[in-house]
Amino acid sequence: MDAFAVGATLVLLVLSVLHQEVHGGLVGSDIDGCDVSQGNWVFDDSYPLYAAPSCLFLEKVFDCVKNGRPDRDYLKYRWQPSACSLPRFNGSRLLTELRGKSVMFIGDSLSLNQWQSLTCMLYTSVPEAKYTSVRTGGLSTFTFPEYNVKLLFSRNALIVNIVRTPDGRILKLDSISTQDDKLWLGVDVLIFNTWHWWVHTGRKQPWNFIQVGNETYKDMDRLVAYEKALHTWATWVDSNVDSNKTKVFFQGVSPDHSNGREWGDPQANNCSAQSEPLPGPNYPGEAHPAEKVVEKVLRTMSKPVHLLNVTTLSQLRKDGHPSVYGLGGHRGLDCTHWCLAGVPDTWNVLLYAALTQN
Repeated sequence: MDAFAVGATLVLLVLSVLHQEVHGGLVGSDIDGCDVSQGNWVFDDSYPLYAAPSCLFLEKVFDCVKNGRPDRDYLKYRWQPSACSLPRFNGSRLLTELRGKSVMFIGDSLSLNQWQSLTCMLYTSVPEAKYTSVRTGGLSTFTFPEYNVKLLFSRNALIVNIVRTPDGRILKLDSISTQDDKLWLGVDVLIFNTWHWWVHTGRKQPWNFIQVGNETYKDMDRLVAYEKALHTWATWVDSNVDSNKTKVFFQGVSPDHSNGREWGDPQANNCSAQSEPLPGPNYPGEAHPAEKVVEKVLRTMSKPVHLLNVTTLSQLRKDGHPSVYGLGGHRGLDCTHWCLAGVPDTWNVLLYAALTQN
């Protein structure tokens, strides 16, 4: 090898090391070199990818058409990245590639939203295939026996451990429960998500005290607590996951649309009566603080974790929530979850692209 070739090789090695130092374990939004998190929602008559009535197993809270939502344009938007095009979702191909494997969503009801979307996308792709759906405690399992594919949803809103004591519920920011440790190990694809329950207060707050090491607190800055918990999760992944056998994803923070001022429309109190997306590629409001924390923690990891970078594209979809056509009908207002068919289908198109690009 001549001196020039040796020098070029050394430069490439240095650049590779620098890349690892900057990015750590974070595998970002790139699909085949294209940043799919930047783009616009475009009207597409070929959408939606499925009709909700075809999936009798959908939770009623997500089926906005069945719940009386009168407008339909929100069903017709497709995410178009600025620099490339996403592959069309092919459920038959994905089931074939996942044959004999398990995929687990771990998180809160936004993970349920995405899990239900994926089960419906796959089922309507191969409607002749049989399926089973079983729920045991906080674990739901949707199986395609013909492909030996399991899609699981584990309800786990905070990821880290909560311990019940005589004095109350203690949120242990530096602990993963033994039960969760055993549940996650051996799964082929893990998709984690947590954020929304970290901001609850009062009766909705799922803990009474917060503990870090030997220190116990009545409360602390929620973003600080969130970051400590994510570091605990990151340590678990780095210490336990075999990247040759298991792919790990983190579902980016799903935004709500409870205050129109956040997207520059003070006349819009919330997501109610919103019927079209905001123009992209940039969200007019501020970057989501929790998403910044997620990316910061993922960069510290040694094992590769793919970020499903759904935050900005979802921030543009103020029209995609159930609003008054969700849980409780007109007695409630849901600007947190998403209608199905709808925005989580795009999250799963990103997942599909990441799983099949190689």
